[in-house]
Amino acid sequence: MRHASDRLAVSGPRGELSYAELARDVQGAARHLLGQGVGRGALVAVGLADPVAQITAVLAADLVGATPLLCDPAWDEGRRSRVMAAIPVDARVDAPLPTPHGPPVRGQAAPGDRAWACFGSGSTGRPRAVVRTRASWTDSFPHLGDLAGIGAGDVVLVPGPLVSSLYGFAAVHALATGAAVVVPGRRPSARDLAAHLRRCTVIHLVPHMLPAVLEVLRETGGPLRTAVVGGAATMAGSRDLAAESGVGVVSYYGATELSFVAVDTDGTGLRPFPRTEIEVRGQGLGEVWVRSPWLAEGYLAGAPGPLRADGDGWMTVGDVAEPYRPGEVLRLRGRGDGAIQTGGATVLPEDVEEVLRKVPGVGDLVVVGSPHPLLGSVVTAVIEGEGASRASLEAMARGGLDAAQRPRRWYAVPALPRTPTGKPARGLVAARLADGDPDMRRLA
Repeated sequence: MRHASDRLAVSGPRGELSYAELARDVQGAARHLLGQGVGRGALVAVGLADPVAQITAVLAADLVGATPLLCDPAWDEGRRSRVMAAIPVDARVDAPLPTPHGPPVRGQAAPGDRAWACFGSGSTGRPRAVVRTRASWTDSFPHLGDLAGIGAGDVVLVPGPLVSSLYGFAAVHALATGAAVVVPGRRPSARDLAAHLRRCTVIHLVPHMLPAVLEVLRETGGPLRTAVVGGAATMAGSRDLAAESGVGVVSYYGATELSFVAVDTDGTGLRPFPRTEIEVRGQGLGEVWVRSPWLAEGYLAGAPGPLRADGDGWMTVGDVAEPYRPGEVLRLRGRGDGAIQTGGATVLPEDVEEVLRKVPGVGDLVVVGSPHPLLGSVVTAVIEGEGASRASLEAMARGGLDAAQRPRRWYAVPALPRTPTGKPARGLVAARLADGDPDMRRLA
């Protein structure tokens, strides 16, 4: 950290640290790690609930040349034990690190060192942790800073858990630019969000959070200038609503394994992130393949996952897009492994969700495939909340979807299960449906 001073560096639920104080604590924590025999090449599992302590431990591990592996502090001991058995680590950090005084620790990190590992939101069964080199993250910092206009004078709100690569990157990027970063450690309540928005100029978030942020901003006001939105398509109309509040939206498409792939800074569509090449392979809808310096190294301990490489530096996670040529807009159509096969037709859940979100009263929804003895699967829609009737949903489906795309089964649920990043957990929705979860009510 080159920004050591009395300026605010990080603000969390338990207090604030200036850049000088953060540098002091990172140095002390690094000395403690070295004293425990943790050094270059070690894999350190960091499972801390407090986000400021988490950042300190991660930066300390990086300073001594170790690789931090971000673990969810909410895991029970059974889950934690399974993870540690599948991915052996050299050290565990389950409590804030001591910060003893002593001589300064001189970092000897190299760009090609493994510098970050975290679990993908889709990890089920065998734990799957993505690992990447330092350069695959840090060399992209200036590009995001330029695209979003983030600099040392900003206060950046990161309203989610740092175990998510989206939020973890946002926090580290803010510190690298010399900005102050506000890390609640989880999605804040409406009251806390209002308090944060009174001081923050930039926010990193997932798409479904943006409308709520704009609603609070209209009520309370604040200096918010830019929303950096990642993880999925920005919801219809959100960019216009943001503009009415004086907020610019920088949305991007990426994946934990691929990092940044494409970015939309002005609402005209996704175009390749700097130094990124894109190919869509296949006839008609095809798989998105990417070649860039931002790609991950792979999965720890040889775990299987959607990431595939072709030997020429190109990688894919199976996402699907319309045909693409360089210079054009990338039109994503969903995740290939989420497609629903029904009666010989292939239905992409995101296509159905986009249409049904237009129904008044629909806050969010998930479309999945439910087993069917004759068709293989049928399209099933699970609506969050009670604000939309089946009649209105079916009317929208008839007007906006092909016959194969129209849901055959409709459910309502008080709240959708979500991943640590805040996105609806499609796999968990399908599993709860299969288990007959009583909270999922069939719509008449």
